[in-house]
Amino acid sequence: MKKFLVLLLLWGPMAVAQNLWIDVRTVEEYKAGHLEGAINIPYDEIEQKISAVSVDKTADIQLYCRSGRRSGIALETLRGLGYSKVTNAGSYEQLKQKQPKSNE
Repeated sequence: MKKFLVLLLLWGPMAVAQNLWIDVRTVEEYKAGHLEGAINIPYDEIEQKISAVSVDKTADIQLYCRSGRRSGIALETLRGLGYSKVTNAGSYEQLKQKQPKSNE
């Protein structure tokens, strides 16, 4: 729980300035790799934890998971809570391929 609170403190202000990317996969999947800047909230916990990340129900929220199924469930949950700009961005692997390659 402490790690989650630290993430909220670090990412909370950024949620206002830009799209909020939420990885709705498990903690283990997130640790194995995730989009830079994405916050991990498993889909079955999104209803309880989203207000700690964004209380702005008009914030642009992008959801992703392994295949798009769990992010679809999370999208419906958030819409039910009144969030209006939620997008199911699909699968992590497809999104990862679209990211610019770093020159490391």
